[in-house]
Amino acid sequence: MSLIASVLQLDRAAIKALRITDPYSLHRVVYGLYPDVRSSDAKAGHQASGILHADQGGDFHGRKILLLADREPAGHAEGGYGEVRSKVIPIDFLNHASYRFKVIVNPARRDSASGKLIPVKGRDAVAGWFAERAPASWGFQVAPEHLQVDRLDVLRFNDKAQRTVTLAQAHVQGQLKVTDPERFRHSFANGIGRGRSFGCGLLQIVPLIDSPFA
Repeated sequence: MSLIASVLQLDRAAIKALRITDPYSLHRVVYGLYPDVRSSDAKAGHQASGILHADQGGDFHGRKILLLADREPAGHAEGGYGEVRSKVIPIDFLNHASYRFKVIVNPARRDSASGKLIPVKGRDAVAGWFAERAPASWGFQVAPEHLQVDRLDVLRFNDKAQRTVTLAQAHVQGQLKVTDPERFRHSFANGIGRGRSFGCGLLQIVPLIDSPFA
C-alpha cells in the first residue's frame, strides 16, 4: 500500500470561506479532500478512514495542515480554495533504525474500575505516559533525555451531531528507536492514540543518522 504525504496551504480568504473555526470544521475540510471509500457499515464499525492530519497553525497570512493518507487528495479544498501539494512516501522511508519525531497526541488512560477514559495531565505525566505506551503499542522506544512535551491544550467543540467534544492534546517531540518494524509501520500509516479524526496521531518523522541509542 502506497502512502501519500501532502500539505494543505490555506490563506486568510480560504480559511474564512471554508468556515474553519475549530477542530471539527477542519476535519470536515480535510476529509472533503479525499474520496470516501468506506461503506456505512464500515463507518458504523469504526473502520479507520485511512486519513491523518496535523494542524501546523499559521500566522496573519494563512495556515498549513500536514496530511497523510492511503489515497491521493484533491488539489484544492471544496470551492477551489487552498492548494494541496502531494508526494508518495518512498518505499524505504520506514526502514531506518531511528528517527526524530513530532506528534500531537490525546493522552488518556482507561480507569480499570470504571472503564472511563481519564486524561493524563501535566508535562511530566504526559512524558511518562508516552514513554510507557510507545514500546507496547506503537513499535518504538523513546530517548528520555530528548523527550519534550511542548504544549498542552484542551479543546472544546461540537461534532456533526452538535454533541460537545472535549479533546486534550499534547504536542510531543523527541527521538525514537524502532523496536518492532511491522508495528511501527502500522503506527505511521494509521496514527497513534485516540482523536485521530480531529488532528491527533500523525507521526512526523525524519531519519536520524547519529542515533542517541546505544
